[in-house]
Amino acid sequence: MNFQRLITFMFTSAAAGIATAVVVLLFWPGLLPHEEAVLNLNAPVPGNNGWADSVALAEPSVVNIYTSKITRQEGDPLFKNPLMQRYFGDPRGKPKLQRRNNLGSGVVVDANGYILTSNHVIKGADDIFIGAEDQPQVPARVVGIDPDTDLAVIQAAGKDLPPARLGNSAGLRVGDIALAIGNPFGVGKTVTQGIISATGREGLGLATFEDFIQTDAAINMGNSGGALINARGEVIGINTAILSSSGGSHGIGFAIPINLARQVMEQIIRHGRVIRGWIGASGSDLTPAIAKSMGLAEDTTGVLLSGILEDGPADKVGIMPGDIIQRINGKPVKNALEVMNAIAVAPPGTTMDLSILRNNKTMDVQLAVAERPLNVE
Repeated sequence: MNFQRLITFMFTSAAAGIATAVVVLLFWPGLLPHEEAVLNLNAPVPGNNGWADSVALAEPSVVNIYTSKITRQEGDPLFKNPLMQRYFGDPRGKPKLQRRNNLGSGVVVDANGYILTSNHVIKGADDIFIGAEDQPQVPARVVGIDPDTDLAVIQAAGKDLPPARLGNSAGLRVGDIALAIGNPFGVGKTVTQGIISATGREGLGLATFEDFIQTDAAINMGNSGGALINARGEVIGINTAILSSSGGSHGIGFAIPINLARQVMEQIIRHGRVIRGWIGASGSDLTPAIAKSMGLAEDTTGVLLSGILEDGPADKVGIMPGDIIQRINGKPVKNALEVMNAIAVAPPGTTMDLSILRNNKTMDVQLAVAERPLNVE
């Protein structure tokens, strides 16, 4: 009898528990335990302005640059032929003068109105004007140019513009956020977003000294000379070129690192030009195949000199074509770009110690660095 009561009690308790659970589920579902909510990283966050604050810091310092150049247009050269003139006359008339307009961008770098831009934006221009938002265009003058890096500095007249915050391009990493600001196709101030795709790009044939930042932030015609900024609104590069088969952005753009641009800018403002070291020699990387063909070990490193300018600094101390530079001031060299940069940053008159490999024998040479002439390789 006691056993039957126990069974009855158990079934009654179970039924009551189930009924209670059903009532709670229907009327008070919040009392039941539940799984943690899954955070949607793609959902908009209340109060999040994206990169608007970063852009707001840099955008006022980016200006539009308008240039014009007067060109002389001759008649059809076909009518220079005396036979054509005999039968058809000379319809060429007097040469016509045409004004060609161009546009680009620039970055204000100094409270005195100095603006950093690309050399190709202002090259050969007869007139230069800058424009900022809600302000009339004003004339600008060329302070100096540096074709070797495709950079130029201009100065605007009577313009009160805020200088940009210049960052540090030495610490850039692939994957960092990058925003490009400029005036593409003349549509007006435009911002595009991307990342740092690569650093240290060289050998592109765009300039003598190449150390480009590559980005997929859209860069188009008119963006040249504009700012590439980071997430803190600091300028990390000067936009200069794109790799494109159509003239439009394919996601491969290049900017000059701001650390290099700053060095060029400071020298142009101080001297009106960039002063670089030079030894009157040219060369290329020593590859394992070339080393083997010269009877050297394949792991031999250095820069193989191919050309020595007569009466240049290298020629005066006996350096010859075929010599291999292995060390500069005791530091091993890796490639030709490194050697060229090391020499370029040396002030003219500086004594430089070179370790040269010639006919499998090492020799030490001292030479005085000269100033790099214009328009040399």
